[in-house]
Amino acid sequence: MCGIIGAVNFDGSPLDIDDAIMSKNMSLMAYRGPDAQEQWAHAKHPVRLGHLRLSILDTRPEGNQPMHLETDNGVLSMVFNGEVYNYIEIKRQLQIIEVGGVPKYTFQTTTDSEVVLAAYAEWGPDCVHRFNGMFAIAIYNDKHKELILLRDRLGIKPLYYATTTSGVFFASEAKAIRGLLKKKCPLNMGQIKSYMQYGYGIGETTCDEGILRLQPGHLLRLNGNAAAPHRYWTIKRPLKKSRETYVNYATAVTEARQIFFDALRLQLRSDVDLGVFLSGGLDSSAVVAGLYHLNADRQLKTFSVRYDIGDYGTGYDESIFAEMVSKKYGTEHHTFTMTAEDFENYIPEYVRTMDEPVTEAAALSLHFVSELAKKHVSVVLSGEGADEIFGGYDLYLYMETLEILRKIVTPFGAKLIKGLADKLLPTGNKIRKYANMMSVPFEDRYRGLSVYDPTYHKALLTNNILSANNEHEAFARRIMKETRGQELLSRMLEFDTKTWLVDDLLIKADRMSMGSSLELRVPFLDHRMVEFAAALPSHYKIQKGRFKAILKDMLKGELPDDILNRKKLGFPTPLCLMFKGPLQGYIKKRLLEGKKLDHFFEKRAVITLCEEHFSGKVDHHRILWQLVVLAEWIEQNHPEYLK
Repeated sequence: MCGIIGAVNFDGSPLDIDDAIMSKNMSLMAYRGPDAQEQWAHAKHPVRLGHLRLSILDTRPEGNQPMHLETDNGVLSMVFNGEVYNYIEIKRQLQIIEVGGVPKYTFQTTTDSEVVLAAYAEWGPDCVHRFNGMFAIAIYNDKHKELILLRDRLGIKPLYYATTTSGVFFASEAKAIRGLLKKKCPLNMGQIKSYMQYGYGIGETTCDEGILRLQPGHLLRLNGNAAAPHRYWTIKRPLKKSRETYVNYATAVTEARQIFFDALRLQLRSDVDLGVFLSGGLDSSAVVAGLYHLNADRQLKTFSVRYDIGDYGTGYDESIFAEMVSKKYGTEHHTFTMTAEDFENYIPEYVRTMDEPVTEAAALSLHFVSELAKKHVSVVLSGEGADEIFGGYDLYLYMETLEILRKIVTPFGAKLIKGLADKLLPTGNKIRKYANMMSVPFEDRYRGLSVYDPTYHKALLTNNILSANNEHEAFARRIMKETRGQELLSRMLEFDTKTWLVDDLLIKADRMSMGSSLELRVPFLDHRMVEFAAALPSHYKIQKGRFKAILKDMLKGELPDDILNRKKLGFPTPLCLMFKGPLQGYIKKRLLEGKKLDHFFEKRAVITLCEEHFSGKVDHHRILWQLVVLAEWIEQNHPEYLK
């Protein structure tokens, strides 16, 4: 797990980047690689690569990057972030290749990095199909003056880039690119609009105009000619009317369990201590149970976070369930208790580390549990991704119910109901929200798990946002178009995998763990598990209101019923209570005093949101947190927009 950065000019013009400039921008993400920070410049070409190393495999200096390999097809130079878990198996394949009776590849380290570079030398970009892991890879070929960028299938590891008239800059985080560009990036108002709809930005663009995300499952070949990212992997989901025969349910349970245990086996590979984030929910408990069976002779370390029940009640404390699982499997368990003061004090650094505006309050809890874990281990596993592949959210059933109701009352009737709800119910009311959703077709209605109520926008957003481009909507419609003909649940899972999972959950997981120099692994997102789950029919995932049925049946008899059947929480955050109580002063100071966000929001509407929340009239904590995060991000990155 590391950080990468690089600059290449394909037209031969010199790079205006020296060691000092590169080091300065590497330092912005120094937490990604505390064990080594090295850079390299090509002797003849305008190419510079930088790498920050968090040592996990073969911690010797010989494993540092950038790494180079001389081949008949040119010298390959690589920087690589992440893990290729099956590197041992790939290494064996490479070791038996001979040229003239002599092994073609010899290895000086036991790192996966050296294997990745040799695999690229042997198979070219197609090597990515052999990789099982999480990765962002950049490889420069000096013979062909070509750079290739590769990102893992699910987008577990981030990779950003910006093309210029001469070449390209790339890095693990956008902020490391900003300082390499000659001019400051304009603010992308279209992505601010996306942020106000989703709580994060979706698609290829970022809030910095010109800085792009390489999408999950994509590669980009750059050599000075016009180039576009190429998608090398897609999730195949069955069509609704497909005659394809599925494996029977019992067989599916067995196969899913086998894949899961093999994913855990691979992800146990580490030369440093390893632990688990344990919330006490089904997904993280499944990871603990699986690791116990694979590694029973070694005590696991588990880590959790809670809010003080004296301040917020038991609804924000899952520790009793985490301790139940810890006791069953004999783990060495550690818990951090958060306060409102902890939350408030970390907000500026949270926004800085996240790099992009994301309204994920649970990320702050993840920071504190990461800090706790780093005192004991350098690698942790978590249950991230299980909900998105097995169907773990209430919203999926709500959407299917709305689709049924829409057919019963007809589209015309649904519009009448919407009109009545808009007249009789206040903004933010759940019934009004779902009446509005029912009034539009599914392809226009479903926009993921964290979508914000658009009824606020007319009063709250200024024309600077309202008139911005709708590129994020084009991205959403493209996903909907690609999934036509699939079961409704499959379409929702695909949408969430390409938006919510990669642009919220995985960004949170990467930034908050790396912010503590901690590697986080996500076994449920082993691509074999994702592919297997995607191919299953919807009723294997949600059975008569029983979410993640196949996962629960995989673990029946392993985990207590209290864990198997409890409602999902996942490090819950008492924002509503904190914003009415100990953080009310902070909200007033951030949103109502000093420099205002008048360029983006109508002042009167912000005042009303605060007043209604503070009085308890309406719970506006989600949108208030959204405004707070954006205000902090704008202040840090584009203060010119503050008035």
